[in-house]
Amino acid sequence: MSKTQGQMEGEISEAVIRFEKEYMGRGPVETKTYLVDDMVFVRLKGVMTPAEHQLATSEDSRGGRELIKQVRRELLEKGRPLLEAVVQDVTSRKVLSLHTDISTITGERVIVFTLDTPAAHNREK
Repeated sequence: MSKTQGQMEGEISEAVIRFEKEYMGRGPVETKTYLVDDMVFVRLKGVMTPAEHQLATSEDSRGGRELIKQVRRELLEKGRPLLEAVVQDVTSRKVLSLHTDISTITGERVIVFTLDTPAAHNREK
């Protein structure tokens, strides 16, 4: 039996939460996944550590914000195979690319996966 779109979104959210906790050291406050055609959008809220908040809001915060973004990108790049494997397993689609960014102001992170074909079978047009 094939999974519904909601089931796939939930499984991906849970896997990303586990990844953030185990690999990055801190889980998000809230995570939501959206399947849209051949893309998977994962929105994570509250991912920054207290130390990152301090760095982002210090007097000379511009350099600190860039450093946070750079470190987060590098860490995600190292764990990328784990995330891609989960998305491929859940959606039964090949992951073509992964894009990410973090807002050092809101502490929100977005991860976007592009797939080789649409993942959601049960979407109504």
